Amino acid sequence: MGQKIASYFQFDELGTSYKKEFLAGLTTFISMVYILFVNPNVLGVSGMDKGAVFTATALASAFGCFLMGIVARYPIAISASLGINAFFSYTVVLGMKIPWQTALAGVFVASILFMILTAFKIREMVVDAIPRDLKMAISAGIGLFIAFIGLSDGGLVTANKSTIVGLGSLHVGSTWLTIIGLILTIILMSARVPGAIFIGMVINVIIGLSTGLIHAPSQWLSGVPSLKPTFGVALMNVGHINTLQLAVVVLTFLLVTFFDTTGTLVGLTEQAGIVKNNKIPRIGRALAADSTTMVVGSLLGTSPMGAFVESSAGIAVGGRSGFTAVVVGIFFLLGSFLSPLLTVITSQVTAPALIIVGTLMAQSLKNIHWEKFEVAAPAFLILVGMPLTYSISDGIALGFITYPLAMIAAKRGKEVSAIMYGLAVVFVIFLWILQAS
Repeated sequence: MGQKIASYFQFDELGTSYKKEFLAGLTTFISMVYILFVNPNVLGVSGMDKGAVFTATALASAFGCFLMGIVARYPIAISASLGINAFFSYTVVLGMKIPWQTALAGVFVASILFMILTAFKIREMVVDAIPRDLKMAISAGIGLFIAFIGLSDGGLVTANKSTIVGLGSLHVGSTWLTIIGLILTIILMSARVPGAIFIGMVINVIIGLSTGLIHAPSQWLSGVPSLKPTFGVALMNVGHINTLQLAVVVLTFLLVTFFDTTGTLVGLTEQAGIVKNNKIPRIGRALAADSTTMVVGSLLGTSPMGAFVESSAGIAVGGRSGFTAVVVGIFFLLGSFLSPLLTVITSQVTAPALIIVGTLMAQSLKNIHWEKFEVAAPAFLILVGMPLTYSISDGIALGFITYPLAMIAAKRGKEVSAIMYGLAVVFVIFLWILQAS
């Protein structure tokens, strides 16, 4: 049996082994396990039951990892996408005043469309039509938005009547917990310590417990929290997707997931040495895996799922086959018994993780052609638009509307695809609907 598994995952061809793949899977899991605690906190803001979201995240992540590992045979893990979960809670539910049940139905509808577009290869066509500079700006913009949320949740940045925002109070103990956690994580990341984000969170929890800033739970292990508050809610509320505003929300879920998961897959397959002659073998299976997982996640009760960039940590230590992803999936199932830790994973503990993830996502800025103003301007509007409007979709809209205009002015209008012109019109309508609501 062991030999058959090794043969299926092509251990010999890839120069890997069970030991390498297990260590890679463990490294990836340690690097991304924070999502089990961050996602319930982010979605909990919308009113969703944190315990149910915890279980939904664990089960959907395990399912996605198994699918990606076994079907696509990529060493890439799948879980709830950071950034889009913030859009779900802060923009759709809190900003647009849409009930989380309806928003979850929007995720389900978007995931079905995602599967259809993937099956007909339309997804690749649309993604290919979006200029690389704007894709990079979207990734970096989401990073800034995530970091801003982390700075705010951690108390480092607060509202200020005189300057709109300002430095938070340094006389508050919980703020110092964020500062210490951030400094520790930066040191660990700089020292290239595997699982630096997770280790930083653990140390921060220990400091919080020892200083009384965090109260210890009555137990550390428990049964898996019930899915009842969220299971099937998306399907039961599909009928509420009946307005132009909600149609735009669905489109935004679809578009943002497009950029996030596809870009991550391309980057990670390149790192793993999977790309051959500028082609990615089995990419159709990988795209099907993440779109199917998005459907399952929405039915269980979580925001859109996608390929996780922290998979790069496992690839860096030798993960080359789908067995790495399978190992991550197994750890996610085991992690579902750790729900009592939710009480000690406060916003001050997760804030440093959000800030660091934002830093990692901002690295894509180096790939933007800043010397070409007709490209730099829309990219910059996307970049600053997301955190300053506190909306991922608004930031994307600003850039996508500006891009064709700038290119036409630079006498490069013919280089803009028909799809991009169409998206510009879509986003003009999108902003109009938001302002009218």
